[in-house]
Amino acid sequence: MESRKEIIVDGSHKLFDRKGTFHKEFPSDYRQVRFFSMLIAQKAPPEIREINLLEQQISELIKNAVRHGNKKDPSKHVRVWASFSEHHAHVIVEDEGAGFQNLESWNEFNRRRNQCFREHNYEELEKYFSYRTSESEDNDGGNALFAALEYWDGGVVFNEKRNTVAVYKHFDNTRRPGISREE
Repeated sequence: MESRKEIIVDGSHKLFDRKGTFHKEFPSDYRQVRFFSMLIAQKAPPEIREINLLEQQISELIKNAVRHGNKKDPSKHVRVWASFSEHHAHVIVEDEGAGFQNLESWNEFNRRRNQCFREHNYEELEKYFSYRTSESEDNDGGNALFAALEYWDGGVVFNEKRNTVAVYKHFDNTRRPGISREE
């Protein structure tokens, strides 16, 4: 059986444990997302070879919180908890928005997209280039989520309100059980 990566909802998941993390809070200033991301990523040890990818992924999490969660409202804040070692990156990002309410729809879209890849059904795959909802902006398409599931190999988990996401990345061959599920 092939394992399937998906985003799950479980506010009591171990990835929401904030013990040993540092905390930062930022205003929802879209222009400063990369700066905020670098402030977080600079805490990672230099032994992490893919520090640029790490910073990019953190940036996407914060960008989604500012843009989709807080709707770029500068009076709202984004809270970030993170811990790093040469073996892991663990990040939790919380916004003040209503949450990612289309998560199940996105998971189904991603499942079908991956099925098309596995089956080499490129004609059908055309339907799954970009995930869009009625609230999507021109440059939205779910691509950051596709990349997040690949990058955060220890899991991508939302709380029940869906306004907080916790992610984990392993940087060595010591694998702890992630949250991939069997199909």
